[in-house]
Amino acid sequence: MAGAGLWAAGIAARAPTEAQIQARPHSEYPAVILSADGRELASFRRTHREWVRLDEISKPVVQALLDTEDRRFYQHGGLDLRRTLSAAWHTVRGDLQGGSTLTQQLARNLFPEEIGRAPTLERKIKEAVTALRLEHLYRKDQILEMYLNTVPFLYNAYGIEMAARTYFQKSAGELDTLEAATLVGMLKGTTYYNPVLNPDRARARRNIVLAQMARAGDLGSTQLAQLQARPLGLDFERQEDDLGIAPHVAQQLRQWLSGWADDHGYNMYTDGLVVQTTIDSRLQTLAAQAVARQGERLQALAVADRKRRRQPAPPLLEVAFLAQDPANGHIKAWIGSRNFRDDQFDHVAQARRQPGSTFKPFVYGAAFAQGINPGETYLDQAVEIPVGNGVWKPGDVHETTGLPTTLRDGLVYSKNSITAQLVQRVGAAPVAKLAQAMGVRQSHLDVVPSLALGTSPVTLKEMVSAYGTIANDGRYIEPVLVTQVRDRHGRVLQSFAPPAPEAALDPEADRVLLDVMRGVVDEGTGAGIRSRFGLRGDLAGKTGTTQDNTDGWFILMHPQLVAGAWVGFNDPRNTMPDAWGQGARNALLVVGDFAQQAEKARLMDPRAVFQAPHVHYEPPPDPSVMDRMNQWIQSVFQGNARVETPAAPPVAIGTPAPPPREVGNLGAMGAGPPGAMTPDGGIRILREGRP
Repeated sequence: MAGAGLWAAGIAARAPTEAQIQARPHSEYPAVILSADGRELASFRRTHREWVRLDEISKPVVQALLDTEDRRFYQHGGLDLRRTLSAAWHTVRGDLQGGSTLTQQLARNLFPEEIGRAPTLERKIKEAVTALRLEHLYRKDQILEMYLNTVPFLYNAYGIEMAARTYFQKSAGELDTLEAATLVGMLKGTTYYNPVLNPDRARARRNIVLAQMARAGDLGSTQLAQLQARPLGLDFERQEDDLGIAPHVAQQLRQWLSGWADDHGYNMYTDGLVVQTTIDSRLQTLAAQAVARQGERLQALAVADRKRRRQPAPPLLEVAFLAQDPANGHIKAWIGSRNFRDDQFDHVAQARRQPGSTFKPFVYGAAFAQGINPGETYLDQAVEIPVGNGVWKPGDVHETTGLPTTLRDGLVYSKNSITAQLVQRVGAAPVAKLAQAMGVRQSHLDVVPSLALGTSPVTLKEMVSAYGTIANDGRYIEPVLVTQVRDRHGRVLQSFAPPAPEAALDPEADRVLLDVMRGVVDEGTGAGIRSRFGLRGDLAGKTGTTQDNTDGWFILMHPQLVAGAWVGFNDPRNTMPDAWGQGARNALLVVGDFAQQAEKARLMDPRAVFQAPHVHYEPPPDPSVMDRMNQWIQSVFQGNARVETPAAPPVAIGTPAPPPREVGNLGAMGAGPPGAMTPDGGIRILREGRP
């Protein structure tokens, strides 16, 4: 007998202490995510719970609870021996009944892990000890209030307030007798008596609760009959987390913070951690508005296109957006999809899609690093490049002109023919190496000539990061999202130092590249940034479109901000029509809308300038042209009767080219005669019989 007493005393000693009991009801402090400008972006709570005072809860709720669960609540001291013996007697006779008081149930609700829920003697001892301690610490009304605020009601709703909102779309103070009886009836078994999935059971259980209320004198017999005949009258809506203005950022940080908290001995749901981010709430809001506005417009075009072709309605067209400060890598705005509730997949950091022509700057950057002049000319003509046992024949949307075209204009007007010749001269390996050095560091790049036209899938985050390198004088800075973690009292737990810049591209070559990319927005495929959105200042960028208009891209560089967008369907088998399927006609609209509003809000300064000087690149003399000029001169001075018209000089920089539209990976492998290769790996172009 003494041994049993010692055993019970040992279990009692492991029950929650009075200090733990006093701390538990209000001790959960969720982690808070803050923007750089101090706005709360999200909070990480374990449950949906909102504490309400007892006098804010409708009277029928309290009556139904006490009449059904614990009629002697105000008479016992936490344990009700009469109720316990009665429950045991009914259980022996086959009528399973619970004998726990509300105070004992509260003990389980407050300390589910410490007490447990297994039907063991050890659990009952811990539960009883905790109930006695609760009764010692609190008044009856306080215990009742704690109970009603901690009891679970399914669908992650805890407490009577969240239950009232979830099942009836009203506050706890507005619940009537029928609604109160329904919710109290669930307490016998929330899953079994779930009014959403098991309405017949829930209604029968509700009527039992109503009968108990009549038995206790809280309902008359006539009223009881009338109420029992009525339907449940649910108005169900699952309570969702407040997603805030940056739900995909919150999603990323929830995963990150969970690991950080575990490593540092904190609980992100209860310890009040404060995470300081680099997000600017003003830019984030402008980005969300631009994505919503332009996404809705593009979706309407997609629907109209399907109707015109008498096809079913299209799936949701997705949009992703990211903005980053190139000077320090701070991410300022992050939109992972058009609507987080509809699509939680993050198209910024998770989705890998072909970047099309937005990848071309890495080809030209590698060329400029090798000392190649942007003024050099190549013929704008069809190209065939041997690859393995086949031939790669990249195409352009528009017919090639056959005219000499500078490398500058090849990038400005996104000419695949020029870029394909250039990658043969530069080599695919240096291009891949440069892209990785500049920021494309998580995705695999196939080291093949078609890489130049963006055939290897990458993320928007990688591409914006790499363009940030171009805007930062060729120095790569790893993207930063979190700067500090503090406790709820403001004490800094960890600060994250800015990452050191890494030299990725020679500054001189980088400035040449950035200056060439100015031409994209001044006169090339990205000219809509100025003509449609009226943006001023020093800007550069690049559009991108993949085969069959599967993906649309645009990335804009400003000295203070690099912003990029991707547009497309989740299933790449769904494509966009030619009318608006190019990056210049979809993704550019998102970025332009954002940048226009950011400039108006004075969050982008149109007076800011890049370090790269503005240069006019004159093409070097074309030997074939000079030969023809010499022949003409000789014919004139030697008196030849036959006078030839001199050949036209190379196309001047800025001469109008075909309409600004590009496609990244047009063309396919096919049979054909191998192109002649020069020793340095370039394509041999035949001009008037001369190599």
